[in-house]
Amino acid sequence: MSQLSRRAFVGALPLGLGGVSLLGGGLIGGASTPALAATHEVAKTPATFTPLAQIRIGRFTVTALTDGYADMPYDYFPGRTAAEVEQAAVAQFTARPSGVRFLFNQYLIEDGAHRILIDAGAAGSIGQTGALPQALGTLGVQPDQIDAVIVTHMHQDHMGGLVLGGKNNYPEAELYIDRRDVKHWTDPAKRSGAADYLQTSFQMAEEVVRLYPKLQAIDGEREIVPGVFIVDLTGHTPGHIGVRVEDGGQSLIMVSDMLFPVVHPGATDVFFLFEQDPVAAKAMRDRFFPRAASEGALIAATHMPFPGLGRVVADRGQLRWQVADWALQN
Repeated sequence: MSQLSRRAFVGALPLGLGGVSLLGGGLIGGASTPALAATHEVAKTPATFTPLAQIRIGRFTVTALTDGYADMPYDYFPGRTAAEVEQAAVAQFTARPSGVRFLFNQYLIEDGAHRILIDAGAAGSIGQTGALPQALGTLGVQPDQIDAVIVTHMHQDHMGGLVLGGKNNYPEAELYIDRRDVKHWTDPAKRSGAADYLQTSFQMAEEVVRLYPKLQAIDGEREIVPGVFIVDLTGHTPGHIGVRVEDGGQSLIMVSDMLFPVVHPGATDVFFLFEQDPVAAKAMRDRFFPRAASEGALIAATHMPFPGLGRVVADRGQLRWQVADWALQN
């Protein structure tokens, strides 16, 4: 496993958010391994809320969107008891009767020449999801106007929108996925030995490969377009990646599933049921969180409360998540 590159943190914005605007309405509101369908709310209709938030990073506009939410059972966090996780969720106001409230945040990067979408949401396959197309429509953006989709890893909540209805839903987009994830999630032997709750991800991965002829299985860190970089964050899955946007002395790192509500960044020894390699995931967090705190890196995280923007900060010897300050644009 490659070491986390220092390039992930170069140019981190040290104070505040540059210029940020909040658009639209706000949101309301030893583990067991049962099948996914039996434990998560399954949406019968797409979510209908479309909150949006924007931040400027140099010449880039980054818009936080959401596909919806799901409540993850309290026993989905190996490393802590369900009671401990619930207690932490209550203290952080993310507790719901059926579990910890997880958001599914996606991020649209625009610079006037390119539209790049980070992940495509669960699209109704988990919880109350399916709102991403509506959120894009609120911006006046149609799926066929997306130039590239970067899939941070091949779990169903990050790629479901790509193949909803058995179709290529982003027909003009180049698709970027780390080669290690493509290999893992299309391996018949891996699928046959996987738990029931991972089978949807394996199925969707096969559909992605079949439906997207512009798929680029990439290796390691690279620049997608000027100022947009792939960051290696392997651990959560074999090819888990992040995305760094950098321009004008400012930067934002989208870290996908490096951070989960309630347990991170305070405890790197707490995992999530879907993680393929807990040892590697812990090792990456052990490296990433302290460096993020020391560099003051501005971070966007998929499952943190909307819009998922914040920093890892050191507080009396402990690391914690600090929601980023907001400032309305003129």
